[in-house]
Amino acid sequence: MADLPSDRDEIRDLLARYTYHGDRGRLDAMTGCFAGDGVLEYLGKAPKGPAAIKAALSAGRRDPRLTFVRHHITNPLIAVEGDQATARSYFTVHSNFGPDHSGTYDDRLERTADGWRFAHRRVRIDWQAEASLFEKMTSR
Repeated sequence: MADLPSDRDEIRDLLARYTYHGDRGRLDAMTGCFAGDGVLEYLGKAPKGPAAIKAALSAGRRDPRLTFVRHHITNPLIAVEGDQATARSYFTVHSNFGPDHSGTYDDRLERTADGWRFAHRRVRIDWQAEASLFEKMTSR
């Protein structure tokens, strides 16, 4: 039997674990937030499954001026229907240079044997600083 308050708490925990692990470069833990066939959609890419997501996020070169990244998630709207859920959240990213970019996460989630996991996470960038330390990420 579903327990809505508990489900919402577990989903908020999943949202936080994704950002904490991602900000610290713990890609195994971060990609463990996805279901086995989960998709991370961002910047025209959509790797499927934790291994493919890790490979996609590991590709490329990190700007050497970047010393830290912090994602801040706000206002998660969570709807649960049985073993499926949706969530929509705002996020803002700060780096050692200050505010860097912001946007929304649109999530479809599923309850697995290991708890709630992302079935599909879509990242939309609404704003990015001119002096951003990341590649231009317009996704509107």
